Formats: sequence, structure tokens, C-alpha cells
Amino acid sequence: MKRIACIYATVLLLVLLCITLSACSNTGKGETLYVYNWGEYISDGSEGSLDTNAAFEDYCREVLGRNVTVNYSTFSSNEDMYAKISSGAAFYDVIIPSDYMIQRMIQEDMLLPLDADEPIEEAIPNYQYIDEKFKGENVYYENNGEHIYSVPYFYGMVGVIYNTSIVKPNDESIGSWDLMWDSDYTGDILQFNNSRDAFGTALYRMKKDVNEATEAEWRAALEMLKEQKNLVQGYVMDEIFNKMKSGSAAVAAYYAGDFLSMQEDNEDLAFFYPREGTNLYVDAMCIPKTSRNVDLAKEYINFMCREDIAVANALYTYYASPLTTVVTNEEYEEEMGEEALEILYGEAASSVHTQAYLNLSPERLMLLNSLWEELKVESSIGEGIYVCCGVIVGALVLLAVFQLMKKRRWSKLYD
Repeated sequence: MKRIACIYATVLLLVLLCITLSACSNTGKGETLYVYNWGEYISDGSEGSLDTNAAFEDYCREVLGRNVTVNYSTFSSNEDMYAKISSGAAFYDVIIPSDYMIQRMIQEDMLLPLDADEPIEEAIPNYQYIDEKFKGENVYYENNGEHIYSVPYFYGMVGVIYNTSIVKPNDESIGSWDLMWDSDYTGDILQFNNSRDAFGTALYRMKKDVNEATEAEWRAALEMLKEQKNLVQGYVMDEIFNKMKSGSAAVAAYYAGDFLSMQEDNEDLAFFYPREGTNLYVDAMCIPKTSRNVDLAKEYINFMCREDIAVANALYTYYASPLTTVVTNEEYEEEMGEEALEILYGEAASSVHTQAYLNLSPERLMLLNSLWEELKVESSIGEGIYVCCGVIVGALVLLAVFQLMKKRRWSKLYD
């Protein structure tokens, strides 16, 4: 009997052990949330900042009881992001495109409506803190507020950054897009390395509608960019930070929030919104239809709208926040300072004419892509290749002539 009882006890212990191991296994089961965002666009723990992705992982573990890892990667332009997702080369749960790209992705049925199964206020509770001007029918890049496909992350405007130690203080081009075409700074000018923003600088300079421009006006913008090409040091995106902070470039078109970040490391940098007009944009959090973890994606979007997390992100990136809880936060106001707040929210931003990009028709997109390719192909590098090819061909011709003359000399000797 004792032997049978011992066997039963052993079996019972093994069963309990299996149940315990199974429970531990389920509790420790890992999940991965794939997030795709712009570079330099989140508080990442550097320079004493809060690592908001790590904070989300802690929140999932401590509050939701889920073992989550955030797989975070970045893109440098809306076009790069779109190409990667539309090709099926990668899957993401949360992406953060700009307004016109969100509009395009909605039209191409690439995004999930956040309020498909429940009201947006229940799906994303912190949505209540988004300023009313970014909601419903005010969202110019969605379908008239019919569905909510996005939650604003940051917004801002494009301006011109210049180095006061290089650019002459009395230069009449200051305050205008003309500074980007000023031959006095040949080799020191940086242009956007994406088609929409680069052509935008030319169209705004021409005071043309960036959404309704005619084909002739788009081609005129191309000629303007070709003219500028001889002055440009390079076409850049995230590379602009090192170039402007180090003083290796003097003039660049870029986003206001990034200027404030660069100025921290180089006090010689200054900024203005061009008087001819400029771009107003909204970058927003969306869930692609290919997401494999929709409920966790909503948790992430809601977490990014939490006051302490949103303040950390805003202080790190220097971009304008659409959250009322951030704009009225005392810590945020104090750390940002009056000058920065004026650039982001003040009269400097509200007094200039702005126009947002909208998604272009398929015909206009084809035209833009074609013009962009034409601009990039006709580069100084391309001209250098032609020169090199000419030199090589010339050398081959000389070599052939030399060989022919040599052959004739030998022929005469033997004759």
C-alpha cells in the first residue's frame, strides 16, 4: 500500500509540476510590437531623457501582465515608409506617417479605422486630450471625419535654418525662400532628400498651390530646383543634424522642432518661416491593416498620449504637441522656454501663410516621381561620370592611334 501511495504521490507531484510550468510558460510568453517611426522622433533615454519604449514595456508587464518587447525601427521619409509597407517587405503594428501619406494609405485601404469595433474614446481613452482642431471633420487628411484612422503625434511647420556666423546678417534673402537659392552660399546649402518637400520649397517660393499646381508649374519648379542644384552641397534628411550642428553647412530647409534641437548644440543657428508661405504638417499614429497585434497597437497609441509620456517625447523632440495636457503642463512650459514656445505656437507660426500637403492624384504622383528622377539623375555626380567616360574614351582613342603608328613603323622597317 505504501508503494502504491508513493506512486500516486509522485504522479500528483508531476501533474502539479506540469501545471506550474505551463502557467509560468504562459505568463512569460513574449510578444513583440513592431513600431515604425521617423528618426530622432521619440524620447529614447539618451541625455537623461525617459526611454518611452522601455516605459511601455514596463507598463505592459506591471499593469497588463504581458511580456512585451517593442521592436522599434525608423524611416527617413514618407515615401520610404510607404514603399516598404506597400511592397510587403515588412509588417508593423504602429506607423507614424505624415498627413498626405495617411490620406493616400486610407484611399488605398492600407489602414485600420481605430473606431471599427468601439468608439474612439473607448479604443484610445487618452484621445480625449487631443485638441479639438485635430479631431473629426477638422482632420483634413481623413475622410471628413467619417472614420478615425489616426491619432496625432506631433505637428509643425517647415522653415529655413541658417548659420549666423556664415550668412551675412544684412542679407536681403533672410526671411525668404530666396536664401536657399543664394549663390553667396554655394556648396553650403542643404535641400530635402524627398520629392514632396523638395518640390514644396520651389512651389512655395513661386507662391503656387502645392496641391493644385498645373503640370507647367510643376515643371517650372523642376527648373528652379535644377538651378539650385549647382549651389547645393547635398540632399539630406537625418544627416542634416550633424551638418548644421557642426557648421559644415550654412543653410537648410527643415522642420521647426529639429531646429530647436540643433540650436542646443550650435548657438549660431537661427530660423525663420519664409514670408512667401510654407508647409504645415501633422504626423499621426496609425495601425496598418497588416498589423498582427491590433489590441497591443492601440495600447501603445494610448500610452503615447498619456501626459507624462507625451511631455517626455515633446521635450526630447521639440515638436509641437497636439495634446492639451502637454501644452498646459508647467514642467513643459518651463523647460521649453519662451523662445521655443513662440516658434512652435506663437505669432511667428500663426502669422505666416501655410498650406498642408494633400495626397496627389495618381497622374500627379507619376509626374512628381518622374520629375524627381530627372532632378536626381542630372547631378554633378552624373556630370562627373560623363567627364570620366570622356577621358577614358579619349585615352582609348590615343592608345589605338599609338598602336597603329607603332605598327606602321615596324612595317616600314621590315619593308
